[in-house]
Amino acid sequence: MSIQEANQNSLMPRVIVCLDVDNGRVVKGTNFKQMRDMGDPVELALAYENQGADELVFLDISASNENRPTALKLVTDIAKNLSIPFTVGGGLKKLDDVKAFLDAGADKVALNTTAILKPDIINQTAMAYGSQCVVVAIDVNKDSDGKLGVYINGGRQLVENEFFSWCNEVADRGTGEILLTAMHKDGTGSGFDTELTQQVSKNVPVQVIASGGAKTEQHYLDAFTHNADACLAAGMFHSGDYTVGQVKEYLAKAGLIVR
Repeated sequence: MSIQEANQNSLMPRVIVCLDVDNGRVVKGTNFKQMRDMGDPVELALAYENQGADELVFLDISASNENRPTALKLVTDIAKNLSIPFTVGGGLKKLDDVKAFLDAGADKVALNTTAILKPDIINQTAMAYGSQCVVVAIDVNKDSDGKLGVYINGGRQLVENEFFSWCNEVADRGTGEILLTAMHKDGTGSGFDTELTQQVSKNVPVQVIASGGAKTEQHYLDAFTHNADACLAAGMFHSGDYTVGQVKEYLAKAGLIVR
């Protein structure tokens, strides 16, 4: 897809920063492993808003695996200081959990493990709060043979769901967005899986957020010209190698209209 075609999308491309939180601290790893401490979630959230991030995503990456709820106080502390849209996820198991997150100030909730185990929660959340509040996070890994596997519990457990069927099912159930994380790209710095992102975007009728592998501004441009509606990164911003503003300036110079 050309830059001109990318600009014809109904919504402008969004630059999203992800805050993966474990035990109250922002962490970053490679292929979902070898986690390193990156800082305080509240401080980082405010810093990224000031840099010009369009949205933030806060994921408690150990909540589902450890069977404990995400710390709502931390969500509240982050959300009450922000003026940009804010998605939270991790450990949501029922509609009451979703309500608690939204009451704490989140604009959207991200469902992953529970969406697989109890897919009706997608329908329930969309019915209760609208599809615009629902993000289904899909963690997918491509093996050496090119086979796509869907994972839950922070990338720890492979499930039987066929990848493309699952993408279409969550759209049918009412999700507003798919947060598509390519585990085989995560933390590698080799760029988003643009081919996979494009396949999903062209065949599934919801917004698609590309995630996993970004290291440079060019990676963002590549994804947007392959039909990504938004791109999410963590490490390239946490490391200080790039600011959100630098990425947006690069995109603008390339002819892509951004927020």
